[in-house]
Amino acid sequence: MWQTIEESTNFLRTKISKQPEVAIILGTGLGGLANEIKVELKISYNKIPNFPVSTVEGHKGELIFGYLGNKYVVAMQGRFHYYEGYNMQEVTFPVRVFKMLGINFIIVSNASGGVNPNFEIGDLMLINDHINFFPEHPLRGPNDAKLGTRFPDMSEAYDKKLIATSKEIAQKLGFEVQEGVYAGVSGPTFETPAEYKYYRTAGADAVGMSTVPEVIVARHMNMTVLGLSVITDLGVPGKIVEVSHEEVQKVAKQAELKMAKLVINLLESL
Repeated sequence: MWQTIEESTNFLRTKISKQPEVAIILGTGLGGLANEIKVELKISYNKIPNFPVSTVEGHKGELIFGYLGNKYVVAMQGRFHYYEGYNMQEVTFPVRVFKMLGINFIIVSNASGGVNPNFEIGDLMLINDHINFFPEHPLRGPNDAKLGTRFPDMSEAYDKKLIATSKEIAQKLGFEVQEGVYAGVSGPTFETPAEYKYYRTAGADAVGMSTVPEVIVARHMNMTVLGLSVITDLGVPGKIVEVSHEEVQKVAKQAELKMAKLVINLLESL
């Protein structure tokens, strides 16, 4: 793994003019946030050695280097999912590369189903913790000490100071943000009513098919993490309706502007 990470990192270093300060992973329907970036360079995933390729609609599949909120950033316009058939090392491979590029701060975003009865469709949730329901763990197997410790601490997977700062920024911008626990599941089916109830009983506020593996790997390498979920549908008794990927994309796109304002202001405050 170390060799493949080095190959990808060295390739990217030949293409960029300076070291990015922040990495951003844009989830389903949230790729439009990239329009706010003052773009210096775009690189398709299929041009990067060892990179997987996005296969899901709404995930464009390219790295974007440029300026956002006065910070030089790299944004993934499209991520990789376990349900696409990739293993966990492949799903989380870009996070390893970002760390090797010298990045210590990562923002992960996603579209998710809300199971908290106080949530509404279109809400923005700051992730303060997660529950891992994936059947495979990204750190399973031999551990390379150059990448991180064998048993990483996860008591603060999502940075508390950044959560507090984000809430203050949202208040100043005039909109409310939720805060809660994200349950990561394999997908690709949306949840049954019984499963929604199970995840809520287990302590989740939202459920989705990504993010948790990437955050585990980011924390394995001691990166600071901020997580954001757009609530695109509700798994709450009495509010459960048939949902499609197209509808999820539509709601996420409507919430993009709110998320973009929050992220830009947060980056300016760092």
